[in-house]
Amino acid sequence: MQTSIKVTTIYNCSLERAFKTPMLCDISKVHTGFLIMPKVTHCTDDENWGKPGFSKKVFAAKSLTFAGGEASSDKVIERVENEYWKIEVSDFKMSMLGFSKFVGKWKTTELEANKILIDYTYTMHSEITLLYPLNWLFTKIFWKIYMKRVLENIRKMTLEKEPYLFE
Repeated sequence: MQTSIKVTTIYNCSLERAFKTPMLCDISKVHTGFLIMPKVTHCTDDENWGKPGFSKKVFAAKSLTFAGGEASSDKVIERVENEYWKIEVSDFKMSMLGFSKFVGKWKTTELEANKILIDYTYTMHSEITLLYPLNWLFTKIFWKIYMKRVLENIRKMTLEKEPYLFE
């Protein structure tokens, strides 16, 4: 089963800043945790991060649902400069309610100078039929709230001109 959720907002910054910040800045400032979702602490094996086909290992803090340590892998599927990123989060090292992977898309559209429309979409892939109702609820309620929090973290980073860690 695949369940998708999309949130949108407007950022008041350059198109480049809106496009690059979520993927090329410090991920621990993007994914700060929320309820059952642990905070990301750091990544490894990320020397080529930001380039299509390359991945990184993501580590998270201890939480109620996770012992801490390596949590998943992120992979850049597509990157169309100043238009969109498509990434896959998979190889989960913690219980993810039967999800096999998440596919995210971060799309930027310049409406006018320093006014950027953000379309942020996630498709959750699950393979355990018995968990489909829980997967649907998780995506439509919890993940939507979490995505809005991520959008606000990134907004703050764009306004503060957070430095890029990758090319």
